[in-house]
Amino acid sequence: MSSTPLSFIFFFYLLISSSSWLLCFSSGAGFNLTTIAFDDGYNPLFGDFNLVRSPDGRSVRLLLDVSSGSGFISSSMYEHGFFSAKIKLPSDYTAGVVVALYASNGDVFEKNHDELDIEFLGNVEGKPWRFQTNLYGNGSTSRGREERYRLWFDPSKEFHRYSILWTAKNIIFYVDEVPIREVVRSDEMGGDYPTKPMSIYATIWDASSWATNGGKIKVNYDYAPFTADFKELVLEGCPMDPIQEYPDFTTCKEKDAWLETRNFAVLTPKRRSAMRKFRQHYMYYSCCYDVWRYPVKLPDCVIDPIEKARFNENGRLRFSGSHKKQAKIAKARRKKKQRAASKERTDV
Repeated sequence: MSSTPLSFIFFFYLLISSSSWLLCFSSGAGFNLTTIAFDDGYNPLFGDFNLVRSPDGRSVRLLLDVSSGSGFISSSMYEHGFFSAKIKLPSDYTAGVVVALYASNGDVFEKNHDELDIEFLGNVEGKPWRFQTNLYGNGSTSRGREERYRLWFDPSKEFHRYSILWTAKNIIFYVDEVPIREVVRSDEMGGDYPTKPMSIYATIWDASSWATNGGKIKVNYDYAPFTADFKELVLEGCPMDPIQEYPDFTTCKEKDAWLETRNFAVLTPKRRSAMRKFRQHYMYYSCCYDVWRYPVKLPDCVIDPIEKARFNENGRLRFSGSHKKQAKIAKARRKKKQRAASKERTDV
């Protein structure tokens, strides 16, 4: 009878243990969200022929083929809010493809726009999707605040919820009910914090110039069409006209106060622990640790010494390979130190 190699058992243990806490956290009651039909909050943006509504009008499919990508935009612009959708990404070969859920006002404020991004970056067949978050305020595109991550599941196999919370105080990015990043507003950030009303977008497009391996691997349209599905759409915010002559900013105070009391706006100790563990296991680049790019750290960066020790000065992981491999190395080092300490006590 053949036996299972110990190395495989250890790998499987790491795989289960590194994701079980996230699966447990994500399987709760959720955020008790109110979803809307597509036409109640959105309009086609481009590639209308590649945007397919479901028969009930509550979900939509975006396609990318050799002729065009596609996208949709919210009917209103919002001054703060919670913006969310369940998304299933394209499968198989997706190199060069980007699927995005984001907020922006670039169409209105071309030279000083604000933006909040969740961007999914395709890959060659057999390698996983990756994704990044980013934000700009007042046209601060030269000070991008990218972070890049892996996921603990295959986002092409089933739907998962991705969300952005934007308030006057902070920004939180979520995967399912797991917070993965928080940016807290500070006086030092100045105009880099997004403040102007934004529209909400979802798009799929050809980003061959940068998305996969720095643009070395392009979209292969032999695998087209690439399809991204969106459902259970959420738009919770205060609609506002960004260019009215005398805007009344007090009109959103009540909605802002309501947002800050919602379940998704409260980072409990349990949620903060989940966010810390996600970042420990799945973040592989952070602008906060990229001292080549930012010799003086960005004012919103909160440096975690334990987290920082895992990254090079270019903001990327110090060790090659996956976070699971790093965890294995770290565990071996701890055991070595423990054995050395035990030996010293015995010798004494």
